[in-house]
Amino acid sequence: MAPQRPESRPSPPRATWSRTFVPEPAAAPGQDPVPDQAPGPAQDPVWDQVPRPPQDPVPAAPPHRVVVLALDGVLPFELGIPQRIFGRARDAAGRGLYEVVTCSVRAPGPVRAEADFSILVENGPEALATADTVVVPASYRLGPVFEKGELTGELATALGYVRPGTRLMSICTGGYVLAAAGWLDGRPATTHWSSADHFQRLFPRVEVDADVLFVDDGDVLTSAGVAAGIDLCLHVVRRDHGSAVANDVARRTVVPPHRDGGQAQYIERPVPEPRLATTASARAWALARLHEPLQLRDLAARESMSVRTFTRRFREEVGVSPGQWLTHQRVQRARHLLESSALSMDQVAQDAGFGTAQSMRQHLQAALGVTPTAYRRTFRSGTALPAR
Repeated sequence: MAPQRPESRPSPPRATWSRTFVPEPAAAPGQDPVPDQAPGPAQDPVWDQVPRPPQDPVPAAPPHRVVVLALDGVLPFELGIPQRIFGRARDAAGRGLYEVVTCSVRAPGPVRAEADFSILVENGPEALATADTVVVPASYRLGPVFEKGELTGELATALGYVRPGTRLMSICTGGYVLAAAGWLDGRPATTHWSSADHFQRLFPRVEVDADVLFVDDGDVLTSAGVAAGIDLCLHVVRRDHGSAVANDVARRTVVPPHRDGGQAQYIERPVPEPRLATTASARAWALARLHEPLQLRDLAARESMSVRTFTRRFREEVGVSPGQWLTHQRVQRARHLLESSALSMDQVAQDAGFGTAQSMRQHLQAALGVTPTAYRRTFRSGTALPAR
């Protein structure tokens, strides 16, 4: 049973500033005309009586509202991730960039957690109608959603409050709810690796990727299990407000701003290969030399391995190939320089290791969907990029 979305709400009117000046009297015959200049306190007697606009006449945008749907059986850790990450994001003036609200599918009251306690939720499903982003954390009591891929009537009614165009996110098995609502049909998605096969069988129209930490499909985003919800929320902050804000949140939360690889590296293998050596020192060596042309054989030599052995070991540890990892690190370096420096595009490209501005443009366009110029203009001016 797919929920029906209500019509979008009109945006509230924005405050405006205006002021009126008393015209200067005309000059008497034979006198010089009054110079053409802006009125001020010395020549405008009502200047001080008119409210003056602030330095920035454009009012600050209201914080982006994130509504978290707490279902029966919700896992407390996953439920707290959105508040912890989005609630810590601040702009340069220290203002909160997000407002996080928790709601239930029923009237305000207790929601039984997957623990020895209940959570008192103060908002009913109507809060979903106010959301800019809806997050569905994992639950171990999804009932027919997990067993048959069908929404309960209560859950369908609640999801019906979600407005068209609202960004949708799920953490871990919360993706079952989005899939049962039909919101993942024809889209790539992920969930906890241990549920991926079941998820794919239950929802054959979803393109399940069990190897990644999260999937960003523009207005619908899904994360893998448990702590991958942190990675997803940090990614959203980075997408909305840039790396500097996301890195600050990560530091305050004492987590890495970005984890390499996917959840494939956390799956237990039947016959694990003994780890006599790692690729960690080669990665650290490469990170200090992103501006240099790096060859795969150079990285392998740092670990005294053949290229073939190094490539296999690297993929086992990180979850991607050395080339993919290196490109990602260079993209991250370019993003940081575009946000925080006034270097020219050629200089940024050189420092990030792309060699030319054209090469950097191609890689950023592929990774982020925007050009370096558009990215710099967006995140140095504080305006978020549109979802893609």
